[in-house]
Amino acid sequence: MMECLTADLPAAHGFFTRQGGVSLGAYASLNCGLSGADAPVHVQENRARVARAMRVAPECLLGVKQVHGAEVVRVARPWAAGDGPQADALVSDVPGLLLGIITADCAPVLFSAAGVVGAAHAGWRGALAGVLEATVAAMRAAGATEITAAIGPCIGQASYEVAADMRAAVLAHAAADERFFTAGRAGHWHFDLPGYCAARLAALGVAAQVVAQDTCAQPERFFSHRYRTLHGFGPGGHQISVIRL
Repeated sequence: MMECLTADLPAAHGFFTRQGGVSLGAYASLNCGLSGADAPVHVQENRARVARAMRVAPECLLGVKQVHGAEVVRVARPWAAGDGPQADALVSDVPGLLLGIITADCAPVLFSAAGVVGAAHAGWRGALAGVLEATVAAMRAAGATEITAAIGPCIGQASYEVAADMRAAVLAHAAADERFFTAGRAGHWHFDLPGYCAARLAALGVAAQVVAQDTCAQPERFFSHRYRTLHGFGPGGHQISVIRL
């Protein structure tokens, strides 16, 4: 059975877990990532199930080639699955288009405003590069005023151990962001990714809810790149988060 988590957003949306699809093995079962080694027919069916659950045609579920950057695409019409541009966020004011972000530990962030919606893929690199700020700017350029956001299931601070180089990159941007790190083993820290994203949104005047689910700590419920890496399992799938007007 499909499982879909939601937040208090006015637009129709959902943070889907890995449950309820047709993929097998490492990709079981609702893998919606197009770039892995899963059978394409399985991914197509999984994405169609998500689209139908959100009451849109499968061809209206749109994604981009995510690259951990800050590029935002304004979406006016559908494109074929896999043909989206390189970007890490989508914004649209067109009813019926379903914006999708895939993740396997990074934070999916969904945005809602009157007449405009957005979706962003925010790992630490993308968040540091400004993907959240770029998404909000694109929504405001499309006429959005009061924007609310929800940060979906992602790796939790207890699971997210990072080394000195990553911490240094974050602190080089803002020394005050040391508050998002707690000490771990020697030379390592634990990073609060959802808290960091929420704070960057708050600085823009955007209130963000956090759907507090640690993907790495629940491998039976969520795909997690960190979990699979730590346990030597190799590649795996991606869950999807979606929003539409």
